[in-house]
Amino acid sequence: MLQNAGLFLILAVLVGCEQSPPVFHASESPLRLSAWNLFDLSADSLNPAPQTQVFRPANQLFSDYAQKLRTLWIPNGTQASLVNDEIDYPVGTVISKTFYYHTDESGALIMSPESIDRSIALDNNRLLETRLLVRRNEGWKAFPYVWNEDQTEAFLRVAGSSQSLSLKSDIGNLDFVYFVPNENQCAGCHVTNHPDGELHPLGAIASQLTANIDYPAGNGTSQIDDLIARGWLNYSPEQATPVSWRDESAALEDRALAYLDMNCGHCHNPEGTADTSNLILDGNHGQLFSMGLCKPPVAAGGGTGKLRYGIVPGQPQQSILLYRMQSIAPDEMMPELGRSLPHSEGIDLVNQWIAQLPGSCE
Repeated sequence: MLQNAGLFLILAVLVGCEQSPPVFHASESPLRLSAWNLFDLSADSLNPAPQTQVFRPANQLFSDYAQKLRTLWIPNGTQASLVNDEIDYPVGTVISKTFYYHTDESGALIMSPESIDRSIALDNNRLLETRLLVRRNEGWKAFPYVWNEDQTEAFLRVAGSSQSLSLKSDIGNLDFVYFVPNENQCAGCHVTNHPDGELHPLGAIASQLTANIDYPAGNGTSQIDDLIARGWLNYSPEQATPVSWRDESAALEDRALAYLDMNCGHCHNPEGTADTSNLILDGNHGQLFSMGLCKPPVAAGGGTGKLRYGIVPGQPQQSILLYRMQSIAPDEMMPELGRSLPHSEGIDLVNQWIAQLPGSCE
């Protein structure tokens, strides 16, 4: 009898230690991130709940060199489906993206290459924000949460926030203002069909998840296969693994187009907010003129840098596209949301691509 009682006690302790699953809030807007139960936060680390799947799109949006940890959760008993070869997530789906920076021994923020972390150690990282996209009956809704200084909780900031940061790099300190978008600004990127479109994910889509999580370095199974193994998706879409802009073995043009698609295509598409520019940067341009090759600006305002054409073949520094990528002026820089710093690697890639384009605009 005592032996059985001891066994029951052990089982009770084990059950009590098991983390509760994430919570879908169908209507309310919790003030604390912890109310969603997406993470196990200790004094040492932030760990995604075991019921979630850590994922990483083949191409990531540049956000002032911040690192990002993404998770996906679909409630038990529900399943995503494929509609026109794209993933249609069920009501209750929660997608998270946590932004953070690596730190040195003194706690200063440091610029570092993109890492592939499945958890975040708090002794050498600083948490900034966690954004949620939640699929409700009426569609997707965005929730921006900002972490407190002690890294013990993140709080809802529907109006967004900003803070001055200094980032150590090889060229010295980069001082900038880090912006957390408000709910309306989230729609600026996540609504790609204007004016009546709805929010939807940009990274957790079929064309990005057909790659494995450490693509192009690894040879593991695709993240789509992981969704199927969890029972969250019924079958795999018929899509090839996308080109990663970081894959130096791929063709230069393919890499440049992959970069522009992820960083610009959500606005610069036929139905996007930048449709008045007549620039198509989501890969569906058909001809390079639609990307700006020898094309005079239509709606660039003062953001042309007094240059004549969007792209001048063989002359990157005469191209408005590169000028706006390099600028940090609020009325000139592109993308206009999501960054305060220029992305040197992306600029270098697009510079190389334009430099090798043949022809002339004369």
